[in-house]
Amino acid sequence: MKVMNLVQAINDALDIKLKEDKSVVVYGEDVGVEGGVFRVTEGLQVKHGVERVFDSPLAESGIAGTALGMAISGMKPVIEMQFDGFSYPAFNQILSHISRFRNRTRGKYSVPMVIRIPYGGGINALEHHSESPEAYFGHTPGLKVVIPSTPYDAKGMLIAAIEDPDPVIFMEPKRIYRAIKQEVPEERYSIPLGKAKVLQPGEQITIIAYGAMIREAQKAIVIAKQQGFSVELIDLRSIWPIDRETISQSVRKTGRVLVVTEAPQSYGPAAELISIVNEEAFLSLEAPPTRLTGFDTVIPLPMGEKHYMISPERIASEIERLIKY
Repeated sequence: MKVMNLVQAINDALDIKLKEDKSVVVYGEDVGVEGGVFRVTEGLQVKHGVERVFDSPLAESGIAGTALGMAISGMKPVIEMQFDGFSYPAFNQILSHISRFRNRTRGKYSVPMVIRIPYGGGINALEHHSESPEAYFGHTPGLKVVIPSTPYDAKGMLIAAIEDPDPVIFMEPKRIYRAIKQEVPEERYSIPLGKAKVLQPGEQITIIAYGAMIREAQKAIVIAKQQGFSVELIDLRSIWPIDRETISQSVRKTGRVLVVTEAPQSYGPAAELISIVNEEAFLSLEAPPTRLTGFDTVIPLPMGEKHYMISPERIASEIERLIKY
């Protein structure tokens, strides 16, 4: 076992797949020589050559479109959208073609490609650098959307994503790229996509979160424990497909649920998760299913960002309110 942060775990997963599968290629803006803005792909071009790991023009639509062509021709491209907000120019390719190609060809062609997207706020960045667009992709039939919260999950889920026959949006919470270290097996392993994980068992309330919000929820649970509250924490891991079974089992036990997401509130992932709770565990509820989310506004620039981000104290306050409801 080796201690890794999120950046190192993702790099390790890419290195393993590049070694074992000659059909895998990795590319995007500054991905090759520089190793990406966050150095996630650092050293991979030196190891595997410029034909396997390379820089692209500054054209997100072109990056996605060429990857589609590679994928239906038998390759397994892993492309990077340099920042979350930079993925929007590629929407035409992703929504109109990549997501639909299996259906369009009635299963004759699959699209085994991964789109890596550093996403989320909390790093005091400029506009288009701190978006949480997971709802756009999760709402699009034909795409799988996953978000790891730990180095261990990041490596296993990325390997599974590269091996998946369908397109996967792999969203990497940039806020925790280097904030968490964990023992990660050096050998190859994979984690099935679409399966949530109960990180901590509890009895009085279920918190559902993912990505960087897992860390904030864990801090809130420490506060709640000091107040005598028992909290169950679910790491959703997969925005689509959603693990309905794990969610429903937990809420039937606890009777309460709080969904914590960084994305804006209206029409967001939290609303979908609450709908699932109502459908699957309504008769077990002892308080209204509640969401604690980002605000319905563009994430502020650095001076105002702290007012947008969800703090452990806000989560702990909602935990107390719902348990005392």
